[in-house]
Amino acid sequence: MLKTPIARGVALATLGATLAIPTMAQAAFIEDTKAGLELRNFYFNRDFREVASTENSKAEEWAQGFLLRVESGYTEGTVGFGVDALGLLGVKLDSGGGRTGSGLLPADGDGSADDYSMLGLAAKAKVSETVLKVGTLQLKNMAISSSDSRLLPQTFQGAQIVSKEIQGLTLDGGYLNRANHRNSSNNEALAYGGKGAAVGETAIDSSDVDDFIFAGASYKLTNDLTASYYYSNLEEVYKQHSTNLVHILPLGDKQSLKTDLRYARSSEDGSSNVDNRALGAMLTYSLSGHSFGLGYQKMSGDTGFAYVGEVTDPYLVNYVQINDFAIADMKSWQARYDFNFASVGIPGLTFMTRYVTGDNVERGAGQSEGKIWERDMDIGYTFQEGTLKNLNVKWRNATARGNIAANNDVDENRLIVSYTIPLM
Repeated sequence: MLKTPIARGVALATLGATLAIPTMAQAAFIEDTKAGLELRNFYFNRDFREVASTENSKAEEWAQGFLLRVESGYTEGTVGFGVDALGLLGVKLDSGGGRTGSGLLPADGDGSADDYSMLGLAAKAKVSETVLKVGTLQLKNMAISSSDSRLLPQTFQGAQIVSKEIQGLTLDGGYLNRANHRNSSNNEALAYGGKGAAVGETAIDSSDVDDFIFAGASYKLTNDLTASYYYSNLEEVYKQHSTNLVHILPLGDKQSLKTDLRYARSSEDGSSNVDNRALGAMLTYSLSGHSFGLGYQKMSGDTGFAYVGEVTDPYLVNYVQINDFAIADMKSWQARYDFNFASVGIPGLTFMTRYVTGDNVERGAGQSEGKIWERDMDIGYTFQEGTLKNLNVKWRNATARGNIAANNDVDENRLIVSYTIPLM
């Protein structure tokens, strides 16, 4: 539920007390503590080009976010203990009837809430190069990745253990049972967020979703080659085996060729009928500040790509600003160009543009082939000096068109201004 300003004050006071207590026991706990407050201002505008007369023609909202992150050090001894804290607050600056649904703010009656907040804590323990965390988690791996593409990030409740005892090898495993989505202040039960069945196939049964478990490893085979594997299971819905191979080939002065190969096999669990094979490849040639990329992605099987809902980021080559191109049987291509202006004496300024097109989707008897295309552009600048040093401004623009589902035709703009204040 939404919290009042008084409740937010209590939450922050509780956080302060939590961090102050260990100073009496272990100086190292405080000495290694890192804390920062990110101020994130977010404007979102998505214009639906073809809508029914009863639907909103756009989603347009503006909000201010406050993200307090605290990572303590560890107590001394064979087993070191610590605590991490995440305090989130979102405040509405502009919204209104007929313009909600941007993902920045939670719904509140016919409009959006004036504010929402969340406080998350995670206890942690460290032995040598192995760390166990229990509580509020932000995850980013091949099996599951918290979305951070709106005002506030998505978080999960559960446990994660990461071990780096062997040089070049990272082991990662975890268990999750709740999620706090990016425009919510409540921890909710997990859900299925992946794509559905192909035309003519039985719909996916995700009515009995349970917990989520994952385990994986990443190993640096050579200085230029890294291999990764993850197993994951959204209980009662799907099991997934994911593999990734990344190779960077130096080609001379300020030149390289990066190869990123991905394959995931998703199958049914419980009463579900998930059946998907996802193949992806991305080749990127870099020359000084320029990068040229070509990507290919193919879905096979009776259903589309499987991943945890509500808005978790799927680990796909062609997961971009609006679409993931992961519908059953879809084939998609990507062309991408990046430029870092530091190579011409303007550090902090970056540019990216890409075009993705997907087809080969069956729409039913008598209907044409299903297709989608999307064009994205990002321009970002981080101030390098002066009173605005480290202030980041980013404009993200996207256009998408398609004939597969309602609201495939959209124009979108996002303007994000962020600044992090170091506190410790």
